[in-house]
Amino acid sequence: MSVTRLKRKHRKNIARANNKQRIIKQLLLTPVLKNVDLDELKSRFGQKSEAKTEAAA
Repeated sequence: MSVTRLKRKHRKNIARANNKQRIIKQLLLTPVLKNVDLDELKSRFGQKSEAKTEAAA
C-alpha cells in the first residue's frame, strides 16, 4: 500500500493551529486587571481636574 497525502487537509490543519496560537498570543498581550480600587481611581481623576482649573485661573 502506498501513502496518500491529503495536502488540502494538511494546509487546513496548519492554518487552524496557527489561528489558535495567534488567538492565545492576543489574549496574553492584554493586561490583567486585578484588585482595582475604583474609588481611589475616581479620586485621582478629580484631583487632576481641580489642579488644571486652578492653574488656568
